[in-house]
Amino acid sequence: MEISENGFIFSDKKDLLDITAIHQYLSEESYWAKHIPLATVKRSIENSLCFGVFKGAEQVGFARWVTDSATFAWLCDVYIKENYRGLGLSKKLMSFMIFHPNLQGLRRYQLATLDAHGLYEQFGFSPIQNPERQMGIVIANAYSSGE
Repeated sequence: MEISENGFIFSDKKDLLDITAIHQYLSEESYWAKHIPLATVKRSIENSLCFGVFKGAEQVGFARWVTDSATFAWLCDVYIKENYRGLGLSKKLMSFMIFHPNLQGLRRYQLATLDAHGLYEQFGFSPIQNPERQMGIVIANAYSSGE
């Protein structure tokens, strides 16, 4: 799938993704994946439903869903480069993704965010009901070299 709006292209085509740019953002600019190795980013993209936002040849945004395309999807690694924020690209990206054929009919869509609750609430996300039922293993500083 691909759409064009106001000079930006939104696409689910993995061959368009700029893996180097995605790695740079995630490893250097994100709060959730600091120091993530390039090989890990590549593997995560290979095993996810990915979306890119492009202005000409430049990748300005990215998001990926970890999903079985049947029951569950986890939205992660969502970003729009800082100098392109405030243009409605996050909303357009969410609109593009949420209607993707591989994400229809699932029973659970989930994500975690530090600061974008307002964006995701517009698309039906809300705080998890019964959080006491949720469990996880969190490896703090998983990508840090220990220095």
